[in-house]
Amino acid sequence: MNEQWLPDGWRWVTLGEVCEINPRRSASLAGKDNAPTTFVPMAAVDEQSGTMNPEIRPLSEVRKGYTYFEEDDVLFAKITPCMQNGKHAIAQDLIDGFGFGTTEFHVIRPSDFITSKWIHLYIRQPAILELATTFFTGSVGQQRVPKEFLEALEIPLPPIPEQQRIIAILEEQMVDIDAARVAIEAELEAADSLSASYLHEVFESDEAGEWKCVPLIEICKAQGQYGLSLKSSYDETGIPILGMGNIRDGEIVWKSLKYLTAEEAELDKYGLTKGDILFNRTNSAELVGKTAIFDGSREAVFASYLIRFRAKPEQADPHFISAYINSSGRAFIERNMARAIGQVNISASTMHKMPIPLPPLELQLDIVNRWANQLIEVNTISAIAQDRLDAINAMPAAVLRRAFNGEL
Repeated sequence: MNEQWLPDGWRWVTLGEVCEINPRRSASLAGKDNAPTTFVPMAAVDEQSGTMNPEIRPLSEVRKGYTYFEEDDVLFAKITPCMQNGKHAIAQDLIDGFGFGTTEFHVIRPSDFITSKWIHLYIRQPAILELATTFFTGSVGQQRVPKEFLEALEIPLPPIPEQQRIIAILEEQMVDIDAARVAIEAELEAADSLSASYLHEVFESDEAGEWKCVPLIEICKAQGQYGLSLKSSYDETGIPILGMGNIRDGEIVWKSLKYLTAEEAELDKYGLTKGDILFNRTNSAELVGKTAIFDGSREAVFASYLIRFRAKPEQADPHFISAYINSSGRAFIERNMARAIGQVNISASTMHKMPIPLPPLELQLDIVNRWANQLIEVNTISAIAQDRLDAINAMPAAVLRRAFNGEL
């Protein structure tokens, strides 16, 4: 048993001593098939707040094959990555006092010695979730926390009145932290909109209306090329292959990379050169059309979800083209996307027809330089705000540590 100091009247217990883990169904459901009941899929649990927004379904649809729980039970997401992401909630405001949810929940039912909120706040601590990962069972991608982890998990247990007093303090502090987080997230959103506003002013100006529009294919050296569709790996000795996740805010992000061997990469055909325009052609409507310029900082190839365009340098600056596609060019993309269930895409041949407003090259470069200066300012503001946001996001863990150490 944990020997860490606790205040007088507190003691260390395991969850299995003061809770039932995955208790059997106790309510009688006879004759209720058509009655509405509460249903909680994993998507209904907010990972930030640990609250849930359940669905209402006929009991006949969910009474078999799903996890049963009752009012004030704690739902613990056992599968990765939902477990680490904080998808754990208290079952509250249930129709008839019970409900059903995904089979990926463990159910923790408190006894008279412990409150649901005390359990919920304790198990959502980053340190506890990290500890849970060391008990995973199953194959990669389908790993789960076993029931035995929760049964053996040690938790500090003060008397119920003390639990309630500390919870009230925590809830008040969490409200303040959430308010600060929302304010800073609004600052970040406003900063992100600065460069977008500049580009909108440029491309929607009266001056832009006088520029000659030419199809994208006319200012490219060749037709747009699709990338590689080979299976890649995480072997960093290979050639990195850029995918749609590596395009963000008009730039290449060198994170979460996968690799191909030099032979697989076919560098002579798919190797990227500085100034190549990479365009995301498929996935969700939000991602289709995201464009960035390859910076030439290292050797790389590109995946089949992307299309490569190469501008004619005597006619068009690639950064200018990318800026247009990422801003006013969105209207053309949205009009011409092919839509399928859950996915949209746009072809290279369709993109060839995109009309690009083309001022003289000197003016293109001037616009790009001014935009780059805007981005420097935006990035500075965003970095400061992000540091503040990171500090605020770390506060709940620190506050919870103090609470469960008996320091509140």
